[in-house]
Amino acid sequence: MAEARTMFVVIRKDLLKALSWPLGSVVTQGCHAATAVIWKYRDDDRVKEYTASIDSMHKVTLETKNESSLLKMADNLKQQGIPYYLWTEQPENIPTCLATVPVMRSELGDALKKCSLMR
Repeated sequence: MAEARTMFVVIRKDLLKALSWPLGSVVTQGCHAATAVIWKYRDDDRVKEYTASIDSMHKVTLETKNESSLLKMADNLKQQGIPYYLWTEQPENIPTCLATVPVMRSELGDALKKCSLMR
């Protein structure tokens, strides 16, 4: 089976635990980031390929500890040359999550290696 393009969504775990955000609000942050990255990079060939087959889109939702670890993941992606969108909730101005353009897992390298599946 061929490797599938996958969007990686990374959400701050502390939003649920330490900051006591409702689950629905946290899920919505990931939705915002996923929508934003697709729109911002709509002309990217990876996005065009991903959205051409709407019924077989792959996403992986990961968690990271807090704001500083989220920003570190963003920096890692930037260093790897992987486009992403960092969602910042307004008017609070709180970075909550990020989403990558759809990439092959092999392209990630170790950019998100410190993240785990969101639980």
